[in-house]
Amino acid sequence: MRLIIVGYGRVGRRTASMLRSEGHDVVVVDIDRERVERARDDGYETVEGDGGAESVLGEAGVGEATAIAGLAGDLNTNFSACVVGNAHDCRTVLRVDKDVSEPLYDRYTDIADAVIYPERLGAAGAKTALLGGDFSVVAEIAEHLSLASLTIPEESPVVGQRVVEVELPNEARIYAHGRADSEMTIPLPQTHIEPGDSVAVVVDPEHVPAVRDALRAEQPA
Repeated sequence: MRLIIVGYGRVGRRTASMLRSEGHDVVVVDIDRERVERARDDGYETVEGDGGAESVLGEAGVGEATAIAGLAGDLNTNFSACVVGNAHDCRTVLRVDKDVSEPLYDRYTDIADAVIYPERLGAAGAKTALLGGDFSVVAEIAEHLSLASLTIPEESPVVGQRVVEVELPNEARIYAHGRADSEMTIPLPQTHIEPGDSVAVVVDPEHVPAVRDALRAEQPA
């Protein structure tokens, strides 16, 4: 699977590393020469240039790519990369670095297949989104943490609460949320939990049962 990573900063570098470790063909695009050289030294195919420019992404092989992730620090670059990716029938992942208004978030989700907040979700979230995942599996995201997806039943005590206000045991945190039959995304501040919703929880694997009990939740089938 050929995957294009736009931006070889902290998030891009870690995401590229995880993808390559799973056997994927990764191409790195960055406008910064030092980052391009670092990526080349790390063993990646590289293209130096504006990751939002169609000509640059063409050089990176966007026409043959399965997916493209705009993970640069510049939102405009990431947005443009996704627009180009859409034109070439790629799966697209857009990085944003701060909470945005609902109209603006809706605009981003109209452009990209997945929107990520790296400071909340980390590079593994980008990797999962890039590969088309909907967080419905338990995925290792750090040495001692896992991302567990759970379905909220009608009798759960968190129904009606705002996602950002839910308190869980053992320092677990909800990082993504989705309605029934829809992909998960980072929840907006006003998002409330409804019966049948799914939540992605970051927790030490040994504490998953305690979190499931607190939510009275089940793992998706």
